Amino acid sequence: MFKQRQPASSQNGSLNVVIEGSQSGRNFQGSNPSSWTKLVMDMYPPGTSIRSCTCSYCNVEQPPRAKHCHDCDKCVLQFDHHCLWLGSCVGQDNHCKFWWYICEETALCLWTGILYIMYLKANISRAWWKDAIMILLLIALSIVIIFLLLLLLFHSYLVLTNQTTYELVRRRRIPYLRRIPERVYPFSKGICRNLYNFCCVRSSIYSLEPLPSSQELEEKARPYTCLDILACRCC
Repeated sequence: MFKQRQPASSQNGSLNVVIEGSQSGRNFQGSNPSSWTKLVMDMYPPGTSIRSCTCSYCNVEQPPRAKHCHDCDKCVLQFDHHCLWLGSCVGQDNHCKFWWYICEETALCLWTGILYIMYLKANISRAWWKDAIMILLLIALSIVIIFLLLLLLFHSYLVLTNQTTYELVRRRRIPYLRRIPERVYPFSKGICRNLYNFCCVRSSIYSLEPLPSSQELEEKARPYTCLDILACRCC
């Protein structure tokens, strides 16, 4: 049961929330009801433009795309995942920093692997067992590089489509995504805008991301054509 509670706040301070655009009171008259229309209308309470949901753990109003992390014991905006390496959650505030962290770790491992290969190449005339430790380290480093590259590519894909790991993995369990087709990314604003918002837009005010209208969802579900690519529809 959803109830109206106090504005969402974090343990480190208050959170200012604003609503962008006017998605409330959509007029679907003149068009036949469709599954998209029912989907969008079900996600919004009558007369409002946001999904009203209260976290049962924090007892605060939870904005869309937010999730309660049981490890951190707080709600995280645009929750991606809880990173065991960093000991904290990856979300709206630090997802960009996390991507750069993976990129730097990948570059460091690649450079270290190149140094190992250069060392082994310079001492190729020596017996192989004298450099057995170096060879084992290079094999272990190669496995780490493959893992980091896959992780970097995965998060790059999430950035380009404006998704999170939680939304991608648990898509069928999230109320506002479960009935949307797999290849439709409801929060994507195009590759260029997604990159700009991810890398450049930083603000202490959290802007709610409204679900698109039924017409916008149908447009996103339409397959790309050559004309769409030339017109930069994906951007």
